[in-house]
Amino acid sequence: MSNLIEIQSQINKLQKQASDIKAKEFDKTVQEIVAKMQAFGITIKDLQMAGKRRGKPAPGVGKGRPAKVAGKSVVTVAAKYRGPNGEAWSGRGLMPRWMRVLVEQGQTKESFLI
Repeated sequence: MSNLIEIQSQINKLQKQASDIKAKEFDKTVQEIVAKMQAFGITIKDLQMAGKRRGKPAPGVGKGRPAKVAGKSVVTVAAKYRGPNGEAWSGRGLMPRWMRVLVEQGQTKESFLI
């Protein structure tokens, strides 16, 4: 039977593999969305206005009021970290790719605090 250290090593390896796969799929998905936006001439403003055409604002779009999504309030949180190219992250959720890459290169998360 495997010991705890071996299992933790396997977990770390699988988490890294999952992060790599997610990063690859993220890029592919963004490229597909951009291609469709270009094909149909869709702009960011069109996306923001899409919810208003139905009489409801799109989730996360509005004047600071939380939108209801599946029974939960969505609140925009101020950025806590800023990257070298102006990227921003609130510190909630998964660590963004830009920060993960820099942390893997030896920088600390705290070095990006605003």
